Amino acid sequence: MRYILLLLLALSSFTLHAQQLTLKQCIDTALKNNIQVKQSDLLRQSASINQQQAKLNMLPSVNGSWNYGFNFGRNVDPITNTFTNNQLESSNPNVSAGIVIFNGMRLQNLVQQTNYASKAAEMDYKQAQDNLVLNVILAYMQILATEDLMKASKAQLTVTQQQVERMQVLVKEGSAGNFQLTDMKGQMANEQLNLINLENSLQQSKLSLCQLMNVPYSSQIILERGGINFSDVVYPQSATDVIAAAFASMALIKANQFRVRSAEKNIQVAKSAYYPTVSLNGSMGSGYSSAFTRLNPAALVEENTGLYTKNGTSRTPVFAEVQKFNSQAVGYSTQLRNNIGYFAGLNVQVPLFNNLQSRNRIKLAKVNYKNVQLDAENTSYQLRQNIEQAWVNMNASWNRYAALQDQVKNFEESFRAATVRLETGVINAVEYLLVKNNYDRSTINLIQSKYEYTFRTKLLDFYQGRELW
Repeated sequence: MRYILLLLLALSSFTLHAQQLTLKQCIDTALKNNIQVKQSDLLRQSASINQQQAKLNMLPSVNGSWNYGFNFGRNVDPITNTFTNNQLESSNPNVSAGIVIFNGMRLQNLVQQTNYASKAAEMDYKQAQDNLVLNVILAYMQILATEDLMKASKAQLTVTQQQVERMQVLVKEGSAGNFQLTDMKGQMANEQLNLINLENSLQQSKLSLCQLMNVPYSSQIILERGGINFSDVVYPQSATDVIAAAFASMALIKANQFRVRSAEKNIQVAKSAYYPTVSLNGSMGSGYSSAFTRLNPAALVEENTGLYTKNGTSRTPVFAEVQKFNSQAVGYSTQLRNNIGYFAGLNVQVPLFNNLQSRNRIKLAKVNYKNVQLDAENTSYQLRQNIEQAWVNMNASWNRYAALQDQVKNFEESFRAATVRLETGVINAVEYLLVKNNYDRSTINLIQSKYEYTFRTKLLDFYQGRELW
């Protein structure tokens, strides 16, 4: 029992430790487990295999065949080429080889087409990884932002609770009206409700991060806060600079460029159907027949020839020596060695008419090429729009962030003064709460704008292919 308890404690300690994650750990886990990234990787592997096969198609093809069969009734002996009515066993092994010498450069163009398609799939895979990394960073920052908001809200709630306790004493002593206490309690209830909402938002953000990593949800995730570099200066690049860098470095743009080149080469592949196909072929084969026999010489015997010599009325038969032979079946391996034959030849296939299939394939290839070009142009157009919008959003968030920094400093001083005036009885609870709410709201807004501006800069860095962490 003691060992079981120790094991449970060890597992519990490991689980708590495993929940403390850095940004790099989150990104690595997501890249390892994410289904969409895995599927993109499989497409990349498939394109690479197609490219390798296109290269291998230029090598000679070698094939072998072997058969062994039984024939009954009237059949042709494959060795003697004569008819036989006996049961016959036959076998024909064969090895053939061929290589295409010319087919309108189809194989060469196919190698280039699949090469571009493979590079496009590689860029798609990289883009899928980059998109996932950006989403993980966003979810990671959302958790940190919510934790900072909760920290600020808890500090605000602590101040309000202290004022409620102080007001309870004043009401009890008759120095303040009960309405001021209820105002304070209402404010405290609002802040408690806001804290509950932030806790729900925090768990939702943790859920989003777990789903991106494709791991079971855990409310106990603790994130390291040193993984994000916050920016306190205005973003140095203009929208034009970001667009130029994006078009030069983004995997999405490169993938479209490779797809356009692949579609262009596909037209050349289709045009190769207009040209003759010249190939060199060769083969080696042999045969076996159970009816094939070898005659071996035996004894010499005298046989009556049917002729005779006549001497008067007497006839004398004429005998002659005849060589006798014994029939002997020839073995399988012996026949194969003796019956080997070779063939070598040149084959030319000229396309004359094929129902206009080649012409229509070329037309379809050209249509596909134009469609791929339009897809690439549309992607570039949308990317330009997204970058321009992202830069405008970043600039607006920077202006808001800079303004809120000054606002928080001013409201912080006002709140400090209001606290002193409330405690000395110069202002009432309503006036105090008005100042406090302004300070609290500006503090919350500053935290939100800080994370918003940082994310906007991360997004622009993402478009430029920069390291995000």
